[in-house]
Amino acid sequence: MRSIRGILLSLISVAAVPASATELEVSHWWTSEGEAAAVAEMARAFNATGNTWLDAAIGGSGGIARPLMVSRITGGNPMAATQFNHGRQAEELVEAGLMRDMTDIADAEGWRTTVRPLSLLDACTVDGRIYCAPVNIHSWQWLWLSHKAFEDAGIPVPSNWYEFVAAADDLEAAGKIPLAMGQQSWQSAGTFNVILIAVAGKEVYERVYANHDAEVAAGPAIRRVFEAADDARRLSRNTKVQDWNLASNLVITGKAGGQIMGDWVQSELQIAGLVAGVDYTCLPGLGINPIISTSGDAFYFPVLNDAEKSKAQGVLAATMLKPETQIAFNLKKGSLPVRSDVDQQAANDCMRKGLDILESGNTVPDNNQLLSPDTNNQLNDLFAEFFNDHDIDIDDAQERFVEIVRNAD
Repeated sequence: MRSIRGILLSLISVAAVPASATELEVSHWWTSEGEAAAVAEMARAFNATGNTWLDAAIGGSGGIARPLMVSRITGGNPMAATQFNHGRQAEELVEAGLMRDMTDIADAEGWRTTVRPLSLLDACTVDGRIYCAPVNIHSWQWLWLSHKAFEDAGIPVPSNWYEFVAAADDLEAAGKIPLAMGQQSWQSAGTFNVILIAVAGKEVYERVYANHDAEVAAGPAIRRVFEAADDARRLSRNTKVQDWNLASNLVITGKAGGQIMGDWVQSELQIAGLVAGVDYTCLPGLGINPIISTSGDAFYFPVLNDAEKSKAQGVLAATMLKPETQIAFNLKKGSLPVRSDVDQQAANDCMRKGLDILESGNTVPDNNQLLSPDTNNQLNDLFAEFFNDHDIDIDDAQERFVEIVRNAD
């Protein structure tokens, strides 16, 4: 495989350079060190076309950034491009006519034949028209384990969630936090949903979130999920950080045994110089059920009253999905490319696991693709309260979960 430097040089040589550069403001919430390294690859590819990427990163999580992005767009002061997750987060903006139809770009670039799974395009297709450029596949379903933490505790690295829970006492005796978890609602929600798929399985997950089956939500399978989540909140109770990357740093430095978090953790591990399979272990589906969700990121392009900027939007969208950009960006981001035709020889041990699962078809849609933002917000609030207030018992939490599922949209 060619080096990343060689790929980027080839990008520069083949890029069509417009007569005059156009500056586009691009909003996103990629602000950790690893994420910044990844977004720099995308910016470099766009700048190589002769245009200019004006970075408008918003610190914090997507939950903080999205309302600010939406407010700018609805307030008549849109950026040229903005990040959303795959799913229904931009649905109302599309329906209001505030997002640009990108079907002409998608057709010209052959996205329908190269993007996989096609559900990534389906998620931003309204009345047969495509409104986004999907850029990666991120999956939440991972348990990241620090070899150093387990070596310090004198115990073997677990191979699944149940072994991890059983190792908690030894980790704590060695002065380690068993499970690192930042104190933000989206992290609590993500952890719960990972446990749901791993413990209860794909069918239960889809019946609850896709079919809004309240009877299943009230049943024994979800009871087992809440019991496992109760273990998770107990093992993470001494984590005193907010942001996900700070929790990841506890794993990187061996101060915590593990973290349930998406594959974007790889960007932080790589920046720290850690090697998959040597310094850390990754367990898709918590080592119980090797499955991934097809979450991730897409860029939408607000309607602009500027012909030159609108033209440059098309160039940006096309550039984001060029094979060279996909390789350079996703290697740094820790995510999987959305194209099925890119050279994946540089994949590390954990990315290879994800690619194999993707190839096997053992995937589920992300809950953002199945539930409205309002329903997801209700679930986020419940899970945040459950993980932060140990006085909430399992029965009460499950009853509230059932009501949210019953009234989901």
